[in-house]
Amino acid sequence: MRVATDIGGTFTDCVYIDQNGDVGFTKSHSTPPNFEQGVMDVLRKSELNMKEISTFIHGSTVVINALTERKGVKTALITTKGMRDVLEIARGNRPDLYNFRYQKPKPFVPRHLRQEVDERLNYKGEIITPLNEEDLVSVIEYLRKENVEAIAVAFLHSYRNDIHERKAVQTIQKLWPEVAVTASSEITREWREYERTNTTVLNSYVKPIATSYLQRLKDKLHSNGIEGSTYIMRSNGGTASFEQAKETPITLVESGPVAGILGAAVLGEMIGEKNILAFDIGGTTAKCSLIHQGEVKVSTDYYIERNDRFAGYPIKTPVVEIVEIGNGGGSIARIDESGSLKVGPQSAGSTPGPIAYGNGGEEPTTTDANLVTGRLSPKNFDKPINIENIKQIIENKIAHPFNSSTDDAALGIIQIANSNMLNALKLISVRKGYDPREFSMIAFGGGGPMHAPALAKELGIKKVIIPMASSVFSAWGMLMTDLRSDYLKTSILSFHKNSLEALNQALADMEDQSTKHFIEHQKHPNIIVQRYLDMRYKGQEHTVKVPLNSNKVIIEDLVEIENHFHELHEQHYSFCLPKASTEIVNIHLTLFGIVSKPIIKEQEVTGKLLKEAVKEKRSVYYENEGWLTINIYERDQLEPGMNIHGPAIVEEESSSTVIYPGQSIDVDRFGNLVVETEGVDYEV
Repeated sequence: MRVATDIGGTFTDCVYIDQNGDVGFTKSHSTPPNFEQGVMDVLRKSELNMKEISTFIHGSTVVINALTERKGVKTALITTKGMRDVLEIARGNRPDLYNFRYQKPKPFVPRHLRQEVDERLNYKGEIITPLNEEDLVSVIEYLRKENVEAIAVAFLHSYRNDIHERKAVQTIQKLWPEVAVTASSEITREWREYERTNTTVLNSYVKPIATSYLQRLKDKLHSNGIEGSTYIMRSNGGTASFEQAKETPITLVESGPVAGILGAAVLGEMIGEKNILAFDIGGTTAKCSLIHQGEVKVSTDYYIERNDRFAGYPIKTPVVEIVEIGNGGGSIARIDESGSLKVGPQSAGSTPGPIAYGNGGEEPTTTDANLVTGRLSPKNFDKPINIENIKQIIENKIAHPFNSSTDDAALGIIQIANSNMLNALKLISVRKGYDPREFSMIAFGGGGPMHAPALAKELGIKKVIIPMASSVFSAWGMLMTDLRSDYLKTSILSFHKNSLEALNQALADMEDQSTKHFIEHQKHPNIIVQRYLDMRYKGQEHTVKVPLNSNKVIIEDLVEIENHFHELHEQHYSFCLPKASTEIVNIHLTLFGIVSKPIIKEQEVTGKLLKEAVKEKRSVYYENEGWLTINIYERDQLEPGMNIHGPAIVEEESSSTVIYPGQSIDVDRFGNLVVETEGVDYEV
């Protein structure tokens, strides 16, 4: 049996699939800060036989929480003489150009813990000044007196030659084996000194935290009889062993969210949808990603805490391209200083949670608004709901200041949340050069099915798919992923026939090294390799990722690759320069360890009538329609081939699909709900 658990801000999810393709799932409350307890709680709630679990896959928020809450360990940086202030200097391309009070991100390492040693390589990786080991020993002794718990080592140009970094790490481990240490060359072989250094620092900052958590979780799993393989989800959409994750925990920064994106790609392949907008709404955030022609987009240009006023912190590791905003079921509605209604990014979380949870929450949230408008049923909550108390708080805090009714105030909260989510969907599609009308949306998470049909109408999306077990779909996605590692290396080469020999040699060397590394760390011999070139116009700053069809480039391939580059460049940046010279900046190899996966069973058709699935009629408040009395369907009672015309709601244990007048639902052979809108422009 394959089992996956996913920790969210509010709930911990568990999904399990046996070899017959039967799927089960459970949810329980997350247990911060001891998240491993929540994992064990949900496993026990699932009533699984622990000894039958052959594969356990986990998605965790431990790394991102440690970073955003600044709960990592005391960390130092050892770098090349003259480079200690690279974290302070950062980048000049600040997002809020006309803000004279703008401040750069504060480094995670204070200046007195950023120490220099005498060593130098040139840009080719050639040694100019050997590593001064006496300098290094002095720095180690100083940092020991400062009670440092982790050290990052990032030397200039070590992405080309890591000889000095390896020596430094060996010396540190010999003289001070208790301290956690990371070399930049272990994390990334890409250029850009600031980004590379910051990534190394952040890895060291969370390394003891992640190592401790993974060890505690592994011990609990083993003590409860789980002896199968244990893996954790990485930000690149693949999985890694617990042991490998302990060394490079920064690769887990988006551990949970990316699993849903991969699950959407797998589901799309099952049902014949190649262009997908994956949309996930949880208790705290909404996340979306674009899948084009079945390919999940992965980038190393990732930042945490970045927004339109703050530059954030770069992490130079492969991460599935996700747009994430602070809007979810627990997002708090409030009136700001200017008198405008805002929803999020502040969240009620799981403690105290929305007012509806009955745990002392006193701020209206999106969940509370959905209850007041009839989109959610009070019967589906763990505790009795005091709906009058919720209405009173929304009236006092939102409706009264606007001289509106409580119903309109609740609907306004939903509309503001939808507007925020709409902007996120546009960022991942329209702003990236893609027309959303060419895509289908797969919506999941506890809130995805509730909001997606309304957003699809706004964007002109022809089809919304609500998967089975949508509220735990990210955990489902983990069960369908392969082992994956990405290897990137900066190799600047002119793109023409005279460089073919050097390019092919670099590709061969890199593939040989990455394959050996993958087999050593992932313990998996069945490997598939995908190859890419990061290319740009000469004199340009940023690159476009161009796929390669084979492990060797021949002269006949040059024109095809270059034409593909021009097309991709125009899509990304709205222009191309066909006569300009091009060059390669990075070589990118993605290695997959293919694992066996269970076959998902098609749903049984018993001939049940649609009316048997109606659980009740309920009044629901719709935009432009007011209160409508509609059918509420029980999802477990729906069968393939059934068709529902809106307005209607389909309820399941932990989610609701809200469809509008003019929309309909078809149940496909796997039990997915397929929402379509009448009058959508299908021609683009």
